[in-house]
Amino acid sequence: MSKCLLPGFPGDANHRSTLGVMGGGQLGRMFVHAAQRMGYFTAVLDPDTHSPAGRVSHTHVQTAYLDETGLAQLAAQCDAITTEFENVPAAALEALAKLRTVAPAAQAVAIAQDRALEKAHFGRCGVPCAPYALLETPADITALSATQPSTLLPGILKTTRLGYDGKGQLTVANLAELRTAWEDLGGAPCVLEQRLPLAAECSVIVARGHDGQIVNFPVQLNLHRDGILVVTQVHEENIPYALAERAIKAAKSIANGLNYVGVLCVEFFMLQADSPEAATLGDLIVNEIAPRPHNSGHYTMDACDSSQFDLQVRTLAGLPLTQPRQHSPALMLNLLGDLWGNDPVHGEHGATPPWDKVLALPGTHLHLYGKLTASKGRKMGHLTVTGATTAAVQATALQAAALLGIPAWA
Repeated sequence: MSKCLLPGFPGDANHRSTLGVMGGGQLGRMFVHAAQRMGYFTAVLDPDTHSPAGRVSHTHVQTAYLDETGLAQLAAQCDAITTEFENVPAAALEALAKLRTVAPAAQAVAIAQDRALEKAHFGRCGVPCAPYALLETPADITALSATQPSTLLPGILKTTRLGYDGKGQLTVANLAELRTAWEDLGGAPCVLEQRLPLAAECSVIVARGHDGQIVNFPVQLNLHRDGILVVTQVHEENIPYALAERAIKAAKSIANGLNYVGVLCVEFFMLQADSPEAATLGDLIVNEIAPRPHNSGHYTMDACDSSQFDLQVRTLAGLPLTQPRQHSPALMLNLLGDLWGNDPVHGEHGATPPWDKVLALPGTHLHLYGKLTASKGRKMGHLTVTGATTAAVQATALQAAALLGIPAWA
Protein backbone atom coordinates (compact mmCIF):
# COMPACT_ATOMS: atom_id res chain seq x y z
CA MET A 1 0.00 0.00 0.00
CA SER A 2 1.63 3.21 -1.17
CA LYS A 3 -0.59 5.70 0.68
CA CYS A 4 -3.06 5.95 3.53
CA LEU A 5 -6.60 4.86 2.83
CA LEU A 6 -8.56 7.73 4.36
CA PRO A 7 -12.28 7.60 5.20
CA GLY A 8 -14.55 8.82 2.42
CA PHE A 9 -16.49 12.05 2.15
CA PRO A 10 -19.92 12.03 3.82
CA GLY A 11 -22.73 11.41 1.38
CA ASP A 12 -20.45 10.82 -1.61
CA ALA A 13 -20.61 7.14 -2.57
CA ASN A 14 -18.02 7.66 -5.30
CA HIS A 15 -15.35 8.71 -2.78
CA ARG A 16 -16.15 6.48 0.16
CA SER A 17 -13.50 4.15 1.56
CA THR A 18 -14.68 0.66 2.42
CA LEU A 19 -12.89 -1.88 4.59
CA GLY A 20 -13.83 -5.55 4.29
CA VAL A 21 -13.49 -8.48 6.65
CA MET A 22 -13.60 -12.19 6.00
CA GLY A 23 -15.66 -13.76 8.78
CA GLY A 24 -18.73 -12.56 10.61
CA GLY A 25 -18.14 -13.48 14.25
CA GLN A 26 -17.63 -11.23 17.25
CA LEU A 27 -14.11 -10.22 16.22
CA GLY A 28 -15.45 -9.08 12.87
CA ARG A 29 -18.28 -7.25 14.63
CA MET A 30 -15.87 -5.30 16.84
CA PHE A 31 -13.66 -4.52 13.83
CA VAL A 32 -16.71 -3.21 11.95
CA HIS A 33 -17.68 -1.00 14.88
CA ALA A 34 -14.13 0.41 15.09
CA ALA A 35 -13.99 1.06 11.34
CA GLN A 36 -17.39 2.74 11.29
CA ARG A 37 -16.45 4.91 14.26
CA MET A 38 -13.51 6.20 12.20
CA GLY A 39 -15.76 6.96 9.23
CA TYR A 40 -15.23 3.93 7.00
CA PHE A 41 -17.89 1.93 5.24
CA THR A 42 -17.66 -1.80 5.89
CA ALA A 43 -18.40 -5.09 4.15
CA VAL A 44 -18.44 -8.59 5.65
CA LEU A 45 -18.26 -11.96 3.90
CA ASP A 46 -19.76 -14.77 5.96
CA PRO A 47 -22.13 -17.63 5.06
CA ASP A 48 -24.32 -17.15 8.15
CA THR A 49 -27.43 -15.00 7.65
CA HIS A 50 -27.34 -13.99 11.31
CA SER A 51 -23.60 -13.49 11.71
CA PRO A 52 -22.85 -10.87 14.40
CA ALA A 53 -20.64 -8.81 12.08
CA GLY A 54 -22.88 -9.15 9.06
CA ARG A 55 -25.84 -7.78 10.97
CA VAL A 56 -24.07 -4.49 11.82
CA SER A 57 -22.06 -3.93 8.62
CA HIS A 58 -23.10 -1.72 5.72
CA THR A 59 -22.88 -4.77 3.44
CA HIS A 60 -23.08 -8.51 4.13
CA VAL A 61 -21.92 -10.81 1.36
CA GLN A 62 -23.57 -14.08 2.36
CA THR A 63 -21.52 -16.78 0.64
CA ALA A 64 -19.02 -19.50 1.45
CA TYR A 65 -15.44 -18.33 1.95
CA LEU A 66 -14.21 -19.92 -1.29
CA ASP A 67 -17.19 -18.89 -3.42
CA GLU A 68 -15.72 -17.10 -6.43
CA THR A 69 -18.76 -14.89 -6.98
CA GLY A 70 -18.81 -13.84 -3.33
CA LEU A 71 -15.09 -13.06 -3.31
CA ALA A 72 -15.46 -10.99 -6.46
CA GLN A 73 -18.39 -9.10 -4.93
CA LEU A 74 -16.41 -8.38 -1.74
CA ALA A 75 -13.38 -7.20 -3.72
CA ALA A 76 -15.54 -4.95 -5.90
CA GLN A 77 -16.92 -3.16 -2.85
CA CYS A 78 -13.75 -2.87 -0.75
CA ASP A 79 -10.50 -0.94 -0.87
CA ALA A 80 -8.74 -3.29 1.57
CA ILE A 81 -9.68 -6.55 3.29
CA THR A 82 -8.70 -8.34 6.51
CA THR A 83 -9.76 -11.52 8.32
CA GLU A 84 -11.34 -12.05 11.71
CA PHE A 85 -10.25 -15.64 12.33
CA GLU A 86 -7.41 -17.86 11.21
CA ASN A 87 -9.51 -20.65 9.70
CA VAL A 88 -10.65 -18.56 6.75
CA PRO A 89 -9.05 -20.48 3.84
CA ALA A 90 -5.70 -18.95 2.94
CA ALA A 91 -6.60 -19.60 -0.70
CA ALA A 92 -9.49 -17.13 -0.40
CA LEU A 93 -7.16 -14.43 0.93
CA GLU A 94 -4.68 -15.19 -1.85
CA ALA A 95 -7.41 -14.77 -4.47
CA LEU A 96 -8.54 -11.47 -2.95
CA ALA A 97 -4.95 -10.19 -2.83
CA LYS A 98 -4.85 -10.26 -6.63
CA LEU A 99 -7.53 -7.58 -6.62
CA ARG A 100 -7.18 -5.63 -3.38
CA THR A 101 -4.87 -4.97 -0.45
CA VAL A 102 -5.20 -7.88 2.01
CA ALA A 103 -3.70 -7.82 5.50
CA PRO A 104 -2.55 -10.06 7.00
CA ALA A 105 -1.23 -11.83 3.92
CA ALA A 106 -2.38 -15.32 2.98
CA GLN A 107 1.10 -16.74 3.64
CA ALA A 108 1.10 -15.55 7.25
CA VAL A 109 -2.40 -16.92 7.84
CA ALA A 110 -1.40 -20.26 6.27
CA ILE A 111 1.45 -20.58 8.78
CA ALA A 112 -0.91 -19.86 11.67
CA GLN A 113 -3.30 -22.51 10.35
CA ASP A 114 -0.71 -25.29 10.56
CA ARG A 115 1.01 -26.10 13.86
CA ALA A 116 3.97 -27.72 12.13
CA LEU A 117 4.62 -24.66 9.94
CA GLU A 118 4.03 -22.43 12.94
CA LYS A 119 6.61 -24.21 15.10
CA ALA A 120 9.12 -24.16 12.28
CA HIS A 121 8.66 -20.40 12.06
CA PHE A 122 9.26 -20.04 15.80
CA GLY A 123 12.53 -21.89 15.35
CA ARG A 124 13.62 -19.57 12.55
CA CYS A 125 12.89 -16.61 14.81
CA GLY A 126 14.92 -18.08 17.67
CA VAL A 127 11.90 -18.28 19.99
CA PRO A 128 11.70 -21.59 21.93
CA CYS A 129 8.54 -23.72 21.95
CA ALA A 130 7.71 -27.02 23.65
CA PRO A 131 9.68 -30.04 22.38
CA TYR A 132 7.53 -31.81 19.78
CA ALA A 133 7.34 -34.43 17.04
CA LEU A 134 5.28 -34.37 13.84
CA LEU A 135 3.05 -37.44 13.46
CA GLU A 136 1.44 -37.97 10.06
CA THR A 137 1.27 -41.78 9.72
CA PRO A 138 1.20 -44.85 11.99
CA ALA A 139 4.83 -45.36 11.02
CA ASP A 140 5.69 -42.03 12.67
CA ILE A 141 4.28 -43.31 15.96
CA THR A 142 6.24 -46.55 15.62
CA ALA A 143 9.41 -44.60 14.95
CA LEU A 144 8.70 -42.37 17.94
CA SER A 145 8.41 -45.39 20.24
CA ALA A 146 11.95 -46.36 19.32
CA THR A 147 13.51 -42.93 19.73
CA GLN A 148 12.08 -40.33 22.08
CA PRO A 149 8.97 -41.54 23.97
CA SER A 150 10.50 -40.80 27.36
CA THR A 151 11.09 -37.14 26.47
CA LEU A 152 7.72 -36.39 24.81
CA LEU A 153 5.43 -38.42 27.07
CA PRO A 154 3.34 -37.55 28.90
CA GLY A 155 2.33 -35.10 26.22
CA ILE A 156 -0.48 -33.37 24.36
CA LEU A 157 -1.50 -34.57 20.91
CA LYS A 158 -2.80 -31.74 18.73
CA THR A 159 -4.10 -31.78 15.18
CA THR A 160 -1.91 -29.61 13.00
CA ARG A 161 -4.96 -27.80 11.60
CA LEU A 162 -8.35 -26.46 12.77
CA GLY A 163 -7.73 -26.52 16.50
CA TYR A 164 -8.92 -23.72 18.80
CA ASP A 165 -10.41 -23.31 22.30
CA GLY A 166 -9.08 -26.73 23.30
CA LYS A 167 -10.57 -28.50 20.28
CA GLY A 168 -8.51 -31.04 18.34
CA GLN A 169 -6.20 -31.97 21.20
CA LEU A 170 -5.94 -34.79 23.72
CA THR A 171 -3.65 -35.45 26.68
CA VAL A 172 -1.74 -38.75 26.48
CA ALA A 173 0.35 -40.45 29.15
CA ASN A 174 1.98 -43.31 27.23
CA LEU A 175 2.35 -44.88 23.79
CA ALA A 176 -0.86 -46.90 24.06
CA GLU A 177 -2.85 -43.75 24.82
CA LEU A 178 -1.04 -41.94 22.01
CA ARG A 179 -2.12 -44.53 19.43
CA THR A 180 -5.71 -44.42 20.66
CA ALA A 181 -5.79 -40.62 20.72
CA TRP A 182 -4.40 -40.40 17.19
CA GLU A 183 -7.19 -42.70 15.99
CA ASP A 184 -9.77 -40.67 17.93
CA LEU A 185 -8.57 -37.57 16.08
CA GLY A 186 -9.25 -39.34 12.79
CA GLY A 187 -5.65 -40.19 11.95
CA ALA A 188 -5.11 -36.58 10.91
CA PRO A 189 -1.60 -35.09 10.91
CA CYS A 190 -0.74 -34.10 14.47
CA VAL A 191 2.05 -32.76 16.61
CA LEU A 192 2.89 -34.39 19.91
CA GLU A 193 4.10 -31.80 22.41
CA GLN A 194 5.84 -32.59 25.65
CA ARG A 195 3.60 -31.73 28.58
CA LEU A 196 5.38 -29.08 30.61
CA PRO A 197 4.96 -27.84 34.21
CA LEU A 198 3.18 -24.52 33.73
CA ALA A 199 3.13 -21.66 36.17
CA ALA A 200 0.80 -19.50 34.07
CA GLU A 201 -0.13 -18.46 30.53
CA CYS A 202 0.24 -15.04 28.98
CA SER A 203 -0.11 -13.31 25.62
CA VAL A 204 1.19 -10.30 23.74
CA ILE A 205 -0.69 -8.40 21.06
CA VAL A 206 1.31 -6.43 18.52
CA ALA A 207 0.28 -4.35 15.53
CA ARG A 208 2.61 -4.01 12.55
CA GLY A 209 2.11 -1.63 9.64
CA HIS A 210 2.91 -1.84 5.94
CA ASP A 211 6.03 0.22 6.63
CA GLY A 212 7.30 -2.21 9.29
CA GLN A 213 6.41 0.05 12.21
CA ILE A 214 5.37 -2.09 15.17
CA VAL A 215 3.66 -1.31 18.49
CA ASN A 216 2.40 -3.48 21.32
CA PHE A 217 -0.05 -3.72 24.18
CA PRO A 218 1.06 -4.77 27.69
CA VAL A 219 1.52 -8.46 28.42
CA GLN A 220 -1.77 -10.13 29.36
CA LEU A 221 -1.99 -12.79 32.08
CA ASN A 222 -4.53 -15.44 31.08
CA LEU A 223 -6.42 -18.21 32.83
CA HIS A 224 -7.96 -21.06 30.81
CA ARG A 225 -10.47 -23.70 31.89
CA ASP A 226 -11.24 -26.66 29.63
CA GLY A 227 -9.14 -25.03 26.93
CA ILE A 228 -11.22 -21.82 26.87
CA LEU A 229 -10.01 -18.44 28.10
CA VAL A 230 -11.87 -17.45 31.27
CA VAL A 231 -10.00 -14.49 32.78
CA THR A 232 -7.45 -11.98 31.48
CA GLN A 233 -5.69 -9.64 33.91
CA VAL A 234 -3.61 -6.69 32.78
CA HIS A 235 -1.87 -4.46 35.28
CA GLU A 236 1.68 -3.59 36.25
CA GLU A 237 2.09 -6.41 38.74
CA ASN A 238 0.66 -9.23 36.64
CA ILE A 239 4.02 -10.79 35.62
CA PRO A 240 7.68 -9.93 36.33
CA TYR A 241 9.04 -7.02 34.31
CA ALA A 242 12.00 -8.89 32.79
CA LEU A 243 9.78 -11.75 31.62
CA ALA A 244 7.30 -9.28 30.12
CA GLU A 245 10.09 -7.59 28.19
CA ARG A 246 11.22 -10.95 26.78
CA ALA A 247 7.68 -11.82 25.74
CA ILE A 248 7.25 -8.52 23.91
CA LYS A 249 10.62 -8.91 22.18
CA ALA A 250 9.74 -12.46 21.09
CA ALA A 251 6.32 -11.41 19.79
CA LYS A 252 7.86 -8.64 17.71
CA SER A 253 10.48 -11.03 16.35
CA ILE A 254 7.75 -13.46 15.26
CA ALA A 255 5.78 -10.67 13.56
CA ASN A 256 8.84 -9.25 11.82
CA GLY A 257 9.84 -12.73 10.67
CA LEU A 258 6.49 -13.05 8.89
CA ASN A 259 6.78 -9.55 7.41
CA TYR A 260 3.39 -9.31 9.04
CA VAL A 261 0.84 -6.55 8.49
CA GLY A 262 -2.06 -6.35 10.92
CA VAL A 263 -2.79 -7.28 14.52
CA LEU A 264 -1.10 -10.44 15.78
CA CYS A 265 -1.47 -12.22 19.11
CA VAL A 266 1.33 -14.44 20.40
CA GLU A 267 0.46 -16.82 23.25
CA PHE A 268 3.13 -18.01 25.69
CA PHE A 269 3.52 -20.59 28.45
CA MET A 270 5.32 -19.54 31.62
CA LEU A 271 7.11 -22.56 33.11
CA GLN A 272 7.56 -23.27 36.78
CA ALA A 273 10.86 -21.61 37.59
CA ASP A 274 12.25 -24.48 39.68
CA SER A 275 11.42 -27.23 37.15
CA PRO A 276 14.07 -29.15 35.16
CA GLU A 277 12.25 -28.13 31.97
CA ALA A 278 12.67 -24.44 32.80
CA ALA A 279 16.39 -25.02 33.37
CA THR A 280 16.60 -26.49 29.86
CA LEU A 281 14.09 -24.41 27.87
CA GLY A 282 13.92 -21.19 29.90
CA ASP A 283 10.94 -19.90 31.83
CA LEU A 284 9.03 -18.59 28.78
CA ILE A 285 8.12 -20.57 25.66
CA VAL A 286 5.80 -19.71 22.79
CA ASN A 287 2.60 -21.69 22.33
CA GLU A 288 0.88 -20.38 19.19
CA ILE A 289 -0.07 -17.31 17.20
CA ALA A 290 -3.40 -15.87 16.11
CA PRO A 291 -3.27 -13.65 12.98
CA ARG A 292 -6.02 -11.32 14.18
CA PRO A 293 -7.25 -9.52 17.29
CA HIS A 294 -7.54 -11.91 20.23
CA ASN A 295 -9.94 -12.69 23.04
CA SER A 296 -7.27 -11.74 25.60
CA GLY A 297 -7.09 -8.25 24.09
CA HIS A 298 -10.74 -7.29 24.47
CA TYR A 299 -9.96 -5.29 27.61
CA THR A 300 -8.22 -2.74 25.35
CA MET A 301 -11.64 -1.43 24.32
CA ASP A 302 -12.17 -0.03 27.83
CA ALA A 303 -8.72 0.27 29.42
CA CYS A 304 -6.55 1.73 26.62
CA ASP A 305 -6.56 4.88 24.54
CA SER A 306 -6.58 2.72 21.37
CA SER A 307 -8.11 -0.74 21.18
CA GLN A 308 -6.77 -3.72 19.29
CA PHE A 309 -9.57 -3.17 16.77
CA ASP A 310 -8.59 0.47 16.29
CA LEU A 311 -5.09 -0.75 15.43
CA GLN A 312 -6.51 -3.40 13.09
CA VAL A 313 -8.23 -0.59 11.18
CA ARG A 314 -5.05 1.48 11.13
CA THR A 315 -2.83 -1.33 9.86
CA LEU A 316 -5.31 -2.26 7.14
CA ALA A 317 -5.80 1.34 6.00
CA GLY A 318 -2.09 2.22 6.12
CA LEU A 319 -2.61 4.85 8.82
CA PRO A 320 0.17 5.75 11.30
CA LEU A 321 0.56 3.60 14.40
CA THR A 322 1.09 5.10 17.83
CA GLN A 323 2.10 3.14 20.91
CA PRO A 324 -1.15 2.43 22.79
CA ARG A 325 -1.39 3.48 26.42
CA GLN A 326 -3.25 1.57 29.12
CA HIS A 327 -4.87 4.11 31.42
CA SER A 328 -6.51 1.75 33.96
CA PRO A 329 -5.81 -1.64 35.52
CA ALA A 330 -8.19 -4.12 33.89
CA LEU A 331 -9.65 -7.59 34.24
CA MET A 332 -11.75 -9.28 31.57
CA LEU A 333 -14.23 -12.11 32.13
CA ASN A 334 -15.40 -14.21 29.21
CA LEU A 335 -19.18 -14.69 29.18
CA LEU A 336 -19.92 -18.19 27.90
CA GLY A 337 -23.23 -19.67 26.90
CA ASP A 338 -23.27 -21.65 30.14
CA LEU A 339 -24.42 -18.48 31.92
CA TRP A 340 -27.78 -18.63 30.12
CA GLY A 341 -28.57 -22.03 31.66
CA ASN A 342 -30.82 -22.91 34.54
CA ASP A 343 -31.28 -20.24 37.20
CA PRO A 344 -30.27 -21.92 40.50
CA VAL A 345 -32.29 -19.39 42.53
CA HIS A 346 -35.56 -19.14 40.62
CA GLY A 347 -35.45 -22.47 38.81
CA GLU A 348 -35.86 -20.83 35.42
CA HIS A 349 -34.56 -22.55 32.28
CA GLY A 350 -32.58 -20.35 29.92
CA ALA A 351 -32.62 -17.45 32.37
CA THR A 352 -30.96 -14.17 31.39
CA PRO A 353 -27.94 -13.37 33.59
CA PRO A 354 -28.47 -10.54 36.13
CA TRP A 355 -26.91 -7.77 34.07
CA ASP A 356 -28.60 -5.09 36.17
CA LYS A 357 -26.81 -6.27 39.30
CA VAL A 358 -23.50 -6.63 37.44
CA LEU A 359 -23.74 -3.16 35.92
CA ALA A 360 -24.48 -1.68 39.33
CA LEU A 361 -20.86 -2.47 40.24
CA PRO A 362 -18.36 0.36 39.59
CA GLY A 363 -16.15 0.16 36.53
CA THR A 364 -18.03 -2.63 34.73
CA HIS A 365 -18.27 -2.62 30.92
CA LEU A 366 -20.60 -5.18 29.30
CA HIS A 367 -20.07 -6.31 25.70
CA LEU A 368 -22.55 -8.79 24.21
CA TYR A 369 -21.98 -10.07 20.70
CA GLY A 370 -25.50 -10.30 19.29
CA LYS A 371 -25.54 -14.09 18.98
CA LEU A 372 -29.05 -15.50 18.86
CA THR A 373 -28.45 -18.82 20.63
CA ALA A 374 -26.40 -19.71 23.68
CA SER A 375 -24.66 -23.06 24.14
CA LYS A 376 -22.11 -24.49 26.53
CA GLY A 377 -18.64 -23.06 25.89
CA ARG A 378 -19.83 -20.59 23.26
CA LYS A 379 -18.44 -17.06 23.67
CA MET A 380 -21.48 -14.79 23.99
CA GLY A 381 -19.74 -11.68 25.28
CA HIS A 382 -17.23 -10.34 27.75
CA LEU A 383 -17.19 -8.13 30.82
CA THR A 384 -14.31 -5.76 31.45
CA VAL A 385 -13.72 -4.28 34.88
CA THR A 386 -11.55 -1.18 35.22
CA GLY A 387 -10.66 0.88 38.28
CA ALA A 388 -8.15 3.13 39.97
CA THR A 389 -6.23 0.27 41.58
CA THR A 390 -5.56 -3.38 40.88
CA ALA A 391 -7.09 -4.34 44.23
CA ALA A 392 -10.32 -2.49 43.44
CA VAL A 393 -10.56 -4.13 40.02
CA GLN A 394 -9.96 -7.58 41.47
CA ALA A 395 -12.59 -7.10 44.19
CA THR A 396 -15.24 -5.86 41.75
CA ALA A 397 -14.51 -8.63 39.26
CA LEU A 398 -14.92 -11.27 41.95
CA GLN A 399 -18.27 -9.75 42.92
CA ALA A 400 -19.40 -9.83 39.29
CA ALA A 401 -18.24 -13.41 38.91
CA ALA A 402 -20.21 -14.45 42.00
CA LEU A 403 -23.36 -12.83 40.59
CA LEU A 404 -22.88 -14.66 37.29
CA GLY A 405 -21.96 -18.02 38.78
CA ILE A 406 -18.39 -17.97 37.39
CA PRO A 407 -15.99 -19.82 39.74
CA ALA A 408 -13.48 -17.57 41.48
CA TRP A 409 -9.85 -17.56 40.36
CA ALA A 410 -8.23 -15.92 43.40
